[in-house]
Amino acid sequence: MISNHKHTTLKQAIKYPLFFVFLMWSLHIIKVLGGFHWNIYGIHPREADGLIGILMSPLLHSGFKHLMSNTIPLFLMFTLISLFYSKVAKVSFIAIYLLTGISVWFFGRHVYHIGASGVVYGLISFVFWSGIFRKNFKSVILTIIIIFLYSGYIAGVFPGQEGISWESHLLGAIVGMLVAFIVRNVQEQHEIDDIRRENMRVDNYEENYFFDRDVFEDKS
Repeated sequence: MISNHKHTTLKQAIKYPLFFVFLMWSLHIIKVLGGFHWNIYGIHPREADGLIGILMSPLLHSGFKHLMSNTIPLFLMFTLISLFYSKVAKVSFIAIYLLTGISVWFFGRHVYHIGASGVVYGLISFVFWSGIFRKNFKSVILTIIIIFLYSGYIAGVFPGQEGISWESHLLGAIVGMLVAFIVRNVQEQHEIDDIRRENMRVDNYEENYFFDRDVFEDKS
């Protein structure tokens, strides 16, 4: 028995991602059925009326196509973070959510920015860079998966695409990297278990050999 601590289950991991997706879809359906024009509650950079967009922008979308394009990657990335980085999942999501919005408010073009794509880029970046910073096996595997699934997203951080908030993408990616760096030393249970397994393997190795492993090393 390596650890008495419980690991996060898939059922636990999808709880908050499901709630967030439900909230996005509910607001969009209400918007469509009611004929509301909620785009004005997006981020309006460097304008006081745009501050509310820091909270509201990721929940608002221009249409069902826009909403669907963000739903799947957001749900998948948030679930992966909740499953493999459960100790920091909530605070990391909140930090990516708020800091991306704040960054767009400061540095974005003078238009209304809506949609969860900035948060999506932040989550993807977080998972990618966590593998780079942590260097444990599972984190590296997740990084490889991200490269395989979302390498095409790199184009989204460059300007010139009409109707796309490339600033949200770029700033979200930067924020995700920074958050991953800040929480890199918070060890998750699977990382602790891996370290214990390695220590047990080393102890068993030494117990089975008459001499210490370094007894024949040249120490001159």
